[in-house]
Amino acid sequence: MSNQLPIWCTLTPDEHEFQYNPQKAFPDFDRSRRHREPANSAARAELTCHRDIAYGPHALHTLDIYPARGAAGPAPVHVFLHGGYWRAQDKANFAFVAGALVPLGITTVIANYELCPDSTLDGVAESALAAFAFLARDIGEYGGDPARITLSGHSAGAHLGAEIIACDWTARDLPRDLIRGATLISGIFDPAPARQTSVDAQLKLTDEIIARRNVEARPPLVSCPVALIVGGLEPWQWIDQTYRYSHHLHRHDKEFSLHVVPRRGHFDIIDEYLDPQSLTMRSILAHVGTEENQ
Repeated sequence: MSNQLPIWCTLTPDEHEFQYNPQKAFPDFDRSRRHREPANSAARAELTCHRDIAYGPHALHTLDIYPARGAAGPAPVHVFLHGGYWRAQDKANFAFVAGALVPLGITTVIANYELCPDSTLDGVAESALAAFAFLARDIGEYGGDPARITLSGHSAGAHLGAEIIACDWTARDLPRDLIRGATLISGIFDPAPARQTSVDAQLKLTDEIIARRNVEARPPLVSCPVALIVGGLEPWQWIDQTYRYSHHLHRHDKEFSLHVVPRRGHFDIIDEYLDPQSLTMRSILAHVGTEENQ
């Protein structure tokens, strides 16, 4: 490992908060949620949904499964992992992802997972892995094809997507390459800089947790194409996290693409799910790999 000091070590506390706490960089962050609310409410009202399917014993071990419309056989499956800096948000606020994908014949799963401070980051990550293990074994009961699972995640959800890529699924009696493609959006992949933000009052990170959950330091064991997407308006050091993770994939000879989306910030970048021609949607559909969806 390099002895070079991390990129954030020379920042003042205020600069660090700006670079690594998106709510400080984008104080109008709730405007994006309000913009998506009509599409989110419509998806929740109009789509068939198996709500609150339990994948484990914790109260937040639940999934919403939106089955594909009119599928003649098992449908491809896409799983979305929400952001919230590992300590906030709920699957109910991301039904718009299903609204975009279900009409294209894709069974869509929106996952909840444990949150800090009631859980540690270890518990957050392990619950996301448990959700995927459940889906790999049981999604067939909901019309999904376990051999055609893709994922996307935003912010902390992108980190959890990278956790899935770093997992040895054979140790859990599942196929090594559990997913066919991942779209990781505006991710944080090394938890270390979060420890110096105000968010750590809820995360309660330790050296040991950071080491276990740093996906920049663990080999990506799943072989699948990975699309890395980040907003061009995000603070440079937040953007740099995506570049660093791309270098990590490159060092391990994994297939990836990296995209900086102009005029997008940390919170409005997931508005791209509302645009069928957006880079995010095109990346997801390319991973799904069905010609009629591209």
